[in-house]
Order: sequence, then structure tokens, then C-alpha cells
Amino acid sequence: MTVSSEPLKSPDPAVPEPVATTGGVEAELLRFLARHTGRDWTIDADVFGPGGLSSLFAMELVVYLERTYDIAIRGADLRMDNFRTVVRMAELVERLRQQVSGGPRA
Repeated sequence: MTVSSEPLKSPDPAVPEPVATTGGVEAELLRFLARHTGRDWTIDADVFGPGGLSSLFAMELVVYLERTYDIAIRGADLRMDNFRTVVRMAELVERLRQQVSGGPRA
């Protein structure tokens, strides 16, 4: 998979345009993490592991995901395991999008 190095264009730079595919979600999350941490991440890196992000950053991730992908992350979905890797965050976004659109439920 090739990931474009060009940032998404958005009228409000704080809220990028929604990304349509799970691969697109992963790419956008990698850009978001790089912008906010000053380092590059892989999709399977434990972002909260040793040398990673603080647990306080998890709340920023929740707000970012909700605003960017027009989803609501509540209850059991707020578990730290859903935010450990870019892959898990993208899976959460996709599952919640399907629930909103009436698609298959996990």
C-alpha cells in the first residue's frame, strides 16, 4: 500500500476531511500521530508502550477520532486496548461507522 505524503486539505486544519477506507483511516492516524508527537509510527506500534504516549493523550485521540470520523466512542469502547495501535483505532472507527450506517455489527 502506498501512502501519500500530502496532507489532507480541509477548511479547518484542526479537523481533517473524513477518510473513506480503513487504509485511509490508518494513513490519517499515522499523520495525526506524527504531527502531534514529532515522530513516525508504524500501524502496529504500541503507542502507549514504553517510550510512547501518555495516557492523557488518549483523551485527545478520542476527541480527534469522534470529530474526524463523526462517531461517538462510549462505554466499553473507551478501553485503552482500542487505542494501543493505529490498526486497533482504525478497526474501532470502522466498526462504529458500520453501526451508525446500519451495517454489520461486531
